[in-house]
Amino acid sequence: MTAKRKTVKAKAPLKNPRRAADQGLALLLEEVAKRKKMVHQYLKEKDRPDKFKPDDIYRGVHSYLGAGGKSLRPAVLLFSCGAAGGSEERALPAAAAIEVYHTWTLVHDDIIDRDSLRRGIPTVHESIKRQAMKKLGLKEAEAGHYGISMAVLAGDLQQGWTISLLTELVKEKGVNPILALQLILDLEVDVQCSLIEGEALDVLFSKLPVQQLSEEKIIDMLWKKTGALYQFAGRAGAMIGIDQPNAKHPLVEALSAFTSNCGIAFQLQDDILGITGDQRKLGKPVGSDIREGKRTVIVHHALGEAGAADRRVILRTLGNPKAPAGDVKRTARILEEAGSLAYTADLAQKYVRKALAALEPIPLSDYKKLLLSWANYMINREF
Repeated sequence: MTAKRKTVKAKAPLKNPRRAADQGLALLLEEVAKRKKMVHQYLKEKDRPDKFKPDDIYRGVHSYLGAGGKSLRPAVLLFSCGAAGGSEERALPAAAAIEVYHTWTLVHDDIIDRDSLRRGIPTVHESIKRQAMKKLGLKEAEAGHYGISMAVLAGDLQQGWTISLLTELVKEKGVNPILALQLILDLEVDVQCSLIEGEALDVLFSKLPVQQLSEEKIIDMLWKKTGALYQFAGRAGAMIGIDQPNAKHPLVEALSAFTSNCGIAFQLQDDILGITGDQRKLGKPVGSDIREGKRTVIVHHALGEAGAADRRVILRTLGNPKAPAGDVKRTARILEEAGSLAYTADLAQKYVRKALAALEPIPLSDYKKLLLSWANYMINREF
């Protein structure tokens, strides 16, 4: 038995489209913040300080959860549940689970990318390293290995916590047990394999000449890294909404396709912000993707459009961790002048249009309106 869908009367369009968009964004961010509060309160209730040991592991597990992330994935899972006619309260354990699951991917990703900053604070492995130097008296190299080791283990524990949270769907919320098992299977096999393949390809591609890659290969890698988990958020929310483990249900298919395409748009916008964003808002150094040698659609497009001299600048800077700040800035300028940022923004808009088309079968409701606003936020956000 699913909850009655909350419907609304269509309002007369506002005369000022810009004002309407601003109001829609403000409402979206307000509603996302409410879901974040719900999810994090639930995680506090399910915290296991008696199990998450020693202290370095506990801090590693909780570091990013309290560091100011937007909690978009759990929010979109709850919105999708509501859009499919379900109760957000029943889906809350799954929303908490996807928040924890996403967090372990960040912990491990920061190790792979050798990042020292995330959300404006030291990354998990960097923070533990600093503590090890201070409290254990370790030298920097040994403390670095210690920090990485503890961060890997903290991420592993977060995966286990994710499964524990999904079992609460049955134990606490009365969700169909077969549905809960299906969600665990989907997350731990389909999503996990896609995500790890995407991360592995990201690392592999950074070692290959960009000319060997195609835009299609890069987009596929981006979807596996980012889109697969967003797709799961929509699919899981919809399945809980209808209380059926039926991936072929029209509502489930529509919301899965919607969140999948939005996930690609999100990553394309992320790549743009990695070059043009405000470091204070991003919480990480702008230009780090260039130094790390990330094979993005932006870089791929620029190498096909820029002149020979500019291509040489891009290629000598890309993947050079010691590249001077001037070279990084010059490369960023070349990417913009080649039209590559605009090209990527247009591509992100195309994926959002595909997402909006997929959402058409979903009946009008407050939840559908939030999803529509969320789709536009994917390509208009500044952090």
